[in-house]
Amino acid sequence: MMWYFAEQQLRETPTLSYKFGSQTHIIQTIMFSATQSLLIFCLTSCACLCNAFRNVTPVVTETQLLWTAGQEEVSLYRIPAITTTPMGSVIAVSEARKSSGGDAGSKFLAIRRSLDGGYTWKPQQFLLDDGSINDGLNMGVILVDEETGAIFIVYVMCAHYDDCSVSTTHYIKSMDDGVSWGKSVNISQQIGTKMFAPGPGYGIQKKYAPHKGRLIVCGHGTIAGDGMFCLLSDDHGNTWRYGGMLKSIPYNQPKKAGDFEPDECQPIELPDGSIMVNARNQGHYHCACRVISRSYDGAETFPLENVYFDTALIEPVCAASTLYHNDVIFFSNPMSTSKRAGMTLQWSYNNGTTWTGKLAIDPGYSGYSCMTAFKNPLKFGNDVFIAYESGTADPSKMDSITLVRIQLY
Repeated sequence: MMWYFAEQQLRETPTLSYKFGSQTHIIQTIMFSATQSLLIFCLTSCACLCNAFRNVTPVVTETQLLWTAGQEEVSLYRIPAITTTPMGSVIAVSEARKSSGGDAGSKFLAIRRSLDGGYTWKPQQFLLDDGSINDGLNMGVILVDEETGAIFIVYVMCAHYDDCSVSTTHYIKSMDDGVSWGKSVNISQQIGTKMFAPGPGYGIQKKYAPHKGRLIVCGHGTIAGDGMFCLLSDDHGNTWRYGGMLKSIPYNQPKKAGDFEPDECQPIELPDGSIMVNARNQGHYHCACRVISRSYDGAETFPLENVYFDTALIEPVCAASTLYHNDVIFFSNPMSTSKRAGMTLQWSYNNGTTWTGKLAIDPGYSGYSCMTAFKNPLKFGNDVFIAYESGTADPSKMDSITLVRIQLY
């Protein structure tokens, strides 16, 4: 209404131009009139509000323990994944390693739910129990289909071929906001039995063309057959197939330090519909930093010309998390080239071309992390959540999974 009033008063008057963002606009003017002042005030206020919303000033406002070693006779909790749901819940998942902290060994799949925006949490439940087998389940990603309300947890069995010879990929699904879960579905008949370890972290659903509505889960292979691989579903998770990939060099051969070996990874979608995957640089090829790849066809392909190394995102060879929220890319990991310590949040306003700022989260032990935020911030708030492996009893070693709430504005 204010713009319309000013436009009416300034009709039939000289013009001037102003630039806001990347666009040039023409406005009509009169010399030092009250209406002109009103118009300039409105434009200036709009610019300030837009910049204030975009420019974040992250601060930790709350820290909670989600899981601790020894809880319910579990040796160690690892590999956190976290997501929000369309109904306003927050769901966290982890591996509950029964008798040791190693990647192999038997496990439960543990889950916790929050119904009040992450402030309080219901007691944990064990959704899966792989028994006493030596190379049981490994997380994994959590994925929300915003169109159907379905929540998937995708995981792998026999990821290390330790006393087993066939690796299989599975999911369980909830249709009631994570209250109950269906039986495990083995999708290996669709994608084969080459070892595929999803994530770890979260999967995404495309919001923009091309292939709007597509579900995407990215992960990695064995050390010899390593690389970044993405699974795609265009029918809300009923069927899956392989899409784009970025294979290690040499492929299906033994590795040594310095080889090109993208590994654990996290995809995000940018507003132009492209997919950006941020991957662990297992061999520290080129640098002790992250491998970034980008797809412009819905994760069908990741051309080599769209692969680069982000030297600002240093890493000690560890899973990390990335999140696109409110036109900002966030990245969390232990910010070190040599040890898993110093959990740090970084952010970028230009799709990762440069990183504007960073926030120290935890100076002690810090391992795998996963981030989430509500997709409807007007209804549920703008906070970002980071679930990460931490050391609470002894800051030099992992014993817990911690959740921090980050206020952005």
